[in-house]
Amino acid sequence: MQRAISKDGTSIAYDRLGNGPALILVAGALGFRSHAMFADLAARLERRFTVYNYDRRGRGDSGDTAPYAVQREVEDIEALIAEAGGSASLYGLSSGAALALEAASKLPTKVRKLALYEPPFIVDDSHPPLRKDYVQRLDELIAAGRRGDAVEVFMTDAIGIPAEYVAMMRNAPVPTDSAHNQPPAWAEMEKVAHTLAYDGRVMGDTMSGNPLPTDRWTSATSPTLVITGGNSEAFFHNGAHALVGGLPDAKHRILDGQDHNVDSAVLAPVLDEFFAKA
Repeated sequence: MQRAISKDGTSIAYDRLGNGPALILVAGALGFRSHAMFADLAARLERRFTVYNYDRRGRGDSGDTAPYAVQREVEDIEALIAEAGGSASLYGLSSGAALALEAASKLPTKVRKLALYEPPFIVDDSHPPLRKDYVQRLDELIAAGRRGDAVEVFMTDAIGIPAEYVAMMRNAPVPTDSAHNQPPAWAEMEKVAHTLAYDGRVMGDTMSGNPLPTDRWTSATSPTLVITGGNSEAFFHNGAHALVGGLPDAKHRILDGQDHNVDSAVLAPVLDEFFAKA
């Protein structure tokens, strides 16, 4: 493990693997660098790239300086880019894709390429919009020490998992197998539950059911690949189409047989091809 120091002094923990062009992996909500999904993806990509797999602030071994602001997370990525020599490509998953997009728009000369897997934009009526008080509810639950309830709100409101299934997840025994795409155990999610509000702020009003703002990311001029799974809900595809239409240099690709819980073995070759191409 190594550390980068962000602009506000926050220590950002990361693992550096491989040799080649720099590539930073940006996790989504509840994600952290040691989770099997990201650790496996990093191991597959290190064959051709120098991979920076990091803990976003407030997670794992990284610090968490208050008050939170999305710009601080952009500065965290900028600190990692500095560690990489001044430029890097970014890959982001889910809300991490939205954060990577924000970083690319704020740091256009430092981001070489950008790949986004299913940023959860809700741009029409293909999915219920997120409640306007979603972030406020998360903040209140965390302030009250109700971390498990905050995770439950995320699962039911943001992801749309039925409450009865979430209750089963919450009371399930700690898993013991090592499946690459297995979600973290409930206790692990509770540890980073306070960061769910961070991701809510990253998403802003892009899950409201309204069209994406036409000029928000026009400064993100890096070649961009927006990826969705063939088995994923329609709103992911609709959001991807809307985003591609609003970026200067973007393409959309569908991975057959995949959903939001994408298989690293399927994703890695696509990222390898995209980032390696001149």
